[in-house]
Parts: sequence; structure tokens; C-alpha cells
Amino acid sequence: MGQIATRGYRPGDEGPLVELWNRVLLLDPVTAKRFRNLVLLDANFDPEGLRLAFDETDRLVGCVYAVRRQLPMSGTELEPENGWIPFFFVDPRFERQGVGSRLLLEAERFLREHGRTKLFFASYAPNYIVPGIDAAGYPKGAAFLQKNAFTKQYSAVAMDYSLVGYETPPEVEALKRQREEEGYTFRTAQDSDLTELIRFNLEIFNPDWARAIREGILQGLPLEQILVARECGRLVGFCLFGGYEGIRERFGPFGVHPDQRGRGIGKILLHHCLHTMRAHGLHGAWFLWTGEQSPAGHLYKQTGFSVTRTFDIMVKTLA
Repeated sequence: MGQIATRGYRPGDEGPLVELWNRVLLLDPVTAKRFRNLVLLDANFDPEGLRLAFDETDRLVGCVYAVRRQLPMSGTELEPENGWIPFFFVDPRFERQGVGSRLLLEAERFLREHGRTKLFFASYAPNYIVPGIDAAGYPKGAAFLQKNAFTKQYSAVAMDYSLVGYETPPEVEALKRQREEEGYTFRTAQDSDLTELIRFNLEIFNPDWARAIREGILQGLPLEQILVARECGRLVGFCLFGGYEGIRERFGPFGVHPDQRGRGIGKILLHHCLHTMRAHGLHGAWFLWTGEQSPAGHLYKQTGFSVTRTFDIMVKTLA
């Protein structure tokens, strides 16, 4: 291996970054616009955290991206102990030559200097590319993380569902009528729902869902793509599509208050949303992140969603 030089990101690196990304991360290609939106324009982006390696001809041959929270997701919480690596890649011609390990060490040093003691791959909100490592799709990447003392914290799955020929099952229609007789309502969101819906996500679920709803609407997400469920006026559940990056076939977020589970509220919302997606001419629904054995995961499987990828969320303690 010739001389390898490393440094942080500089303006002008984005073109080679996107080009090498698309040569290496074949299951997760990216456009220049998407890279700009998810990385360069992220409020938490620090050029020194985007570690790059160059060969003797100044050609980009590797990248490890480290990020820490500088802008709270909500309130004043900066998760001061946590850092994340949303992505990494090395030119195949330079694999097994220490490039990735060197960049990872620099990324870890960057995070330590900012007081971080725990490092995750990937699980970074708001702008994660994938939830974790797809060990089946990137076995060398998984081995690299394991070699560098990362351990699996938990797994998440991506799922897909074809909307071709979709019809709401009669039993779901009957269940909806029964719940409506009991005082439940299911309808598209109105302006009057929004502040309560965002607070509902902050308090019951997680700040990233609240952010996705708020930012999605600000960026033009139609309220007709958001559904809400209420029991005698009280907000108890919601779901939507097109909330992430404006991708209309991307389903979620989706949640039902824990004290309402077991009453079929999630099933009604899910099928209502799938019907709405089909009415908009969409041919499929998909999402990147759920627990396969979670209540939502079981509901998706019962509905007919199939697992398309499995991701391991990895964690490492920074000494």
C-alpha cells in the first residue's frame, strides 16, 4: 500500500464521496441531493467527524463518518455520552490494508475529544441511512465492526407490502364499525390535531417521530396522509405515509397508546392507511425499522408485510 493521507471533510469532497459510496454500498445507493440533505445539511454535521482517506494520487479511498448531537432532538437533551457512525466504506482495492481501521480510530478520537463514551452503528436520528449493519448484505462490514469491539445491542427489520389488488378485509371494516359505536373516531388529521399529535409523540413515543411529523408538514406533507384515532375525543393513535424525505411509499411513523393495545386500533389505522395509499395510486408500502417480535412487528406480519432486510444495531464503549 502506498502512502495514505487522512483528514476531515473539505468543500469539494462530496462528489468523490457520493461516487465511492455508490461503488461500495451497492444495496444503499445515494444521490448527491440526498447526501447533501442527510449529511452536509444536518444540524449536527461537523466536518472533522467525516474522516476521509486518500491515496498518493489524492484519490478518495475510504470514509468513516462520526456524528454527535449538537442540536437537541427535543428540549435540551444532547445525549452527551452518545456518538454515532451512520456509515463507512472503503474502496475494495484498499480493503484489508488498515484504511478502515485507521479512519475508525480517528472517528473514535473525534468523539472522545467531545466527551462521548458510547458509540453506535448506526441508529442515528434524525438522518440515519439504515438502522444498523445488514450482515447478510455487507458481511465484510459486519466482520469489521465485530473485529473492532462492537457488539449487537438488538436487531431491527425492514418490511415491504404490495398494494396491488389491496382491499380492506371485511373483518377490519366490521371492527372499525364496532369501535366507532364505542366512541372511537378514525379520520385524516386537521390543523386542530397537530400540536396534540406532536406532543403525543414526544411524551408517548420518541422525539424523532415528533420531528418527522413537524418537519414533514413544513416541507409539504399533506394532512390527508396523516390519520388519527380518538376515543371520546382523546388522541389514542396515529399513522402516516410520506413523512420521511417525501417518499410517499415509505410508511410511518405509526403508534397506538399503550393503554389501547389489544383493541385493534392499530389494525384499523394500518388498513385505513394502506387503503389511502392505494387510493393515491401507490403500488407498495415499506419501512426501514421495526422490532420483528414487537406488537407492531406481529401486526405487520399478520397483515402480509414481509421482511426484506435485517439490521443489527451495534454498540461499543469508548475507553
